[in-house]
Amino acid sequence: MDARACEEERKLQLQELEELRLESFDSAMWYKEKTKMWHDKNLRTKNLQVGQKVLLFQSRLKLMPVKLKSKWAGPYIITALRANGAVEISGSIPNSEPFVVNGHRLKIYRENKEMCVVLIDQVKL
Repeated sequence: MDARACEEERKLQLQELEELRLESFDSAMWYKEKTKMWHDKNLRTKNLQVGQKVLLFQSRLKLMPVKLKSKWAGPYIITALRANGAVEISGSIPNSEPFVVNGHRLKIYRENKEMCVVLIDQVKL
């Protein structure tokens, strides 16, 4: 075996490996961009307003092993909206202390009256 030939072959193998790595990096980058574009296109915006009733998602539910326990707590009333997506809410009890939560953890609370109106409108169609 010639040492020089082995050296050249090894350099070529390393270059091929580097090219494959760069191709896979580009492919992963394009996949991530396409996935992000699809996800951003299918996002629904929440139109939260001060005085609106909302439900709060309980992320610390794992401590309770009850299967049928609801993951949503509330209803709470929005007292203020912050610019960074944070929302200040207070309990439905008067004089309850307001606290700040992430807006992604909230969903609009729909009362039974609103549900009946929607069902009646659907029957008329």
